[in-house]
Amino acid sequence: MSLDSPMRRPATGASAAGRWLRTLAPCVLAVAWTTGAAAQPDALRLAKAAVAAADNKGEAFAVVDKKRARVFIFDAQGRLQGDSPVLLGLAHGDDSVPGIGERKMSDIRPDERTTPAGRFASEPGRNLQGEDIVWVDYDAAVSMHRVRANNKSERRLERLASPGVADNRISYGCINVPASFYDTHIQPLLGQRNGVVYVLPETEPMQVRFSFLGQP
Repeated sequence: MSLDSPMRRPATGASAAGRWLRTLAPCVLAVAWTTGAAAQPDALRLAKAAVAAADNKGEAFAVVDKKRARVFIFDAQGRLQGDSPVLLGLAHGDDSVPGIGERKMSDIRPDERTTPAGRFASEPGRNLQGEDIVWVDYDAAVSMHRVRANNKSERRLERLASPGVADNRISYGCINVPASFYDTHIQPLLGQRNGVVYVLPETEPMQVRFSFLGQP
């Protein structure tokens, strides 16, 4: 079961959702606006609505904006902790091919390498090399992890650093994040406990995937 590398599912710990739900103010979102975040209304709108509806169940969460190839990390109260460019699945689309998590990488066609959209209950885990990752969709073998620059011809570091987003589509579906951003923001909040990852769709309105946003 692999997309960007062989991985295995971690043991699942008990969720703290119940405790958080009792203390969460359901209609409050305190967002620390930054220059980068202020230009991304879709991600912030989703985050505000998710916390207001208690959809994140009192857990830290990430919002991945595929159109802008960017991830936003929020704490359990909905406070923005940071945002960063990411690399995403090569193919445009919002659904994984059924059974893709069971296939060999060599059998996955370029047009099947999508990063699925929707709400995902994330879990910390490790790949077979012992590297810590965050599972996004275990069945489809999609995770969020530090960018790997092993294949120089793919120019993954250069793609992350470029000002545009057209070259940010390169992975088999996993969400590649700069290592320093992963260590500073993702690992402490999502890499040690369960959380939520919201991936915004690129082929349909957000309300189709997230009912708490209301009608389109």
